Amino acid sequence: MRLFGDPILLTVADPVPEERQGEASLSTLVRDMLDTMDAHGGVGLAANQVGIARRVFVFDCEGDRGHILNPTWEPVGAEKQTGPEGCLSIPDIQGEVERWETVRVQGATVEGNHIDREVSGLLARCVQHETDHLNGILFLRHLAPDQRKEAMGAIRSSEWFKS
Repeated sequence: MRLFGDPILLTVADPVPEERQGEASLSTLVRDMLDTMDAHGGVGLAANQVGIARRVFVFDCEGDRGHILNPTWEPVGAEKQTGPEGCLSIPDIQGEVERWETVRVQGATVEGNHIDREVSGLLARCVQHETDHLNGILFLRHLAPDQRKEAMGAIRSSEWFKS
């Protein structure tokens, strides 16, 4: 697991070429990412969080488990949700983040099947958070200035950041 401070977390991930979809190595990556996410108790994990700069993320939100290659999303409606958000790459840090309540996500599976879904609630938050990762954006950027300052202070004093 790559932690805050690792430059790959601020790197925009490269798309997965269509001709790579279906490769055994990509299936292995997705399986390994799901195992890593589970081991760390997360609901989502982007490839750059495990050191791979490819546009892939996995998720497990309220019984909906899967992966998306080359995800894109757009908001559906005007309703937003505000709630606590954290990140496996920034242990023990949380903050209130506003996200769209419902999004339409598109992408592909490792088998090359097209994904086009409308998702809401936690899964919509996860799609937005993990796609941010793939764009080199950490959830800290979505925090109010006072929350971000507090989070940065907690990061600087944490044991995992000092090591």
